[in-house]
Amino acid sequence: MKNPLSVPFRGVFAVSILIAALAAPIPAAAGSSLPMTLLQGGYNQPLYMTHAGDTRLFVVEKGGLVKIVGGGTFLDVSSQVSTQNERGLLGLAFDPNYASNGLFYIHYTRADGDVIIAERKVSASDPNVANPSYQRRVMRIEHSSAPNHNGGWIGFNDDGYLYIAVGDGGGPVGKRAQSKKNLLGKILRINPHDPGGAAEYSNPATNPFVGKAGRDAIWAYGFRNPWRCSNDRLTHVMWCGDVGQGAWEEIDRGPMKGKFFGWELLEGKHYYNYPNRTRGQLCTSKCKSLPIIEYAHEAGSDDNSAVVGGYVSRRVGAPMNGRYIYGDLGSGRIWTIPADWQPGDPGPVEEANTDMSIYSFAEGNDGKLYVIDGGAGEIWSINAS
Repeated sequence: MKNPLSVPFRGVFAVSILIAALAAPIPAAAGSSLPMTLLQGGYNQPLYMTHAGDTRLFVVEKGGLVKIVGGGTFLDVSSQVSTQNERGLLGLAFDPNYASNGLFYIHYTRADGDVIIAERKVSASDPNVANPSYQRRVMRIEHSSAPNHNGGWIGFNDDGYLYIAVGDGGGPVGKRAQSKKNLLGKILRINPHDPGGAAEYSNPATNPFVGKAGRDAIWAYGFRNPWRCSNDRLTHVMWCGDVGQGAWEEIDRGPMKGKFFGWELLEGKHYYNYPNRTRGQLCTSKCKSLPIIEYAHEAGSDDNSAVVGGYVSRRVGAPMNGRYIYGDLGSGRIWTIPADWQPGDPGPVEEANTDMSIYSFAEGNDGKLYVIDGGAGEIWSINAS
């Protein structure tokens, strides 16, 4: 199945952030050996959480709401969003200059299935509410073949450009991820600020296919469904978890500029639809841009396995400092590896085997890491981060 958005909402009693802060720390989430503390519950299919460069945390719900941890709805685009299957409000990124320009960006799917990247703005009178009357479309990506494999992550890096993760479109594969003629199955890199005239965005001149064969917005290609990515706040290296087809899940690490990451010729490090190759056979010398980490579904959980990319912990003095954390939706397992991990180094460390439906990890402005149990509607703080 590998559908991080279709796990039924189990429902929990809402816990206020004040009560969570005053309560005795919960040593671990259910079934987990990794010390965590419940931050807040009561969300309806929370898919993502991020910050705006301050102490606030913003939770993205699939149905189209963005809520501030501790109370209050920041944004409501539920009337614009299709929630069929893997569709929904999938991503949120605040502009690096948000404190001065009030701009932020959302990644959502509309009724016809197309992926929309839109620019929004905070209210001039209330910093905890978005301006309901301002929305500018930055990008429309045609995605009508199936309601899954939308990707969903967006984020800025230190270069000031917006990176966008887009799935391969689902349904019959059709080599879309391999083609540089469309935007599906890609990591995109754009300047979202209004370039003037009829243009909705501009393509940085340093993008790999500017002036060459291929769409100018493409940064990297060959992804099946890059559900959650992140940029290391120290090194600015990009990491992505790319959901596998039937046997292998993978974690990809930058530098990514211009690289092909294999799908659908490869699934993980193994042949999938490679001409004159046996499906499932390990690919070695003829392969480029292999994932840094792969795991078989036996290490995840049968058909519900779906890798969930995380973050590199960079809080000085934290036990997890310098390690990248990621997990699996189906099994609830959480692993870490050193951020500078190289082939031949000791393998990933299993940090926890939880009962969670892990939809996403999150990072606060202070570098604190969190895990989102989307099925239970809960946000958990990772104490070691």
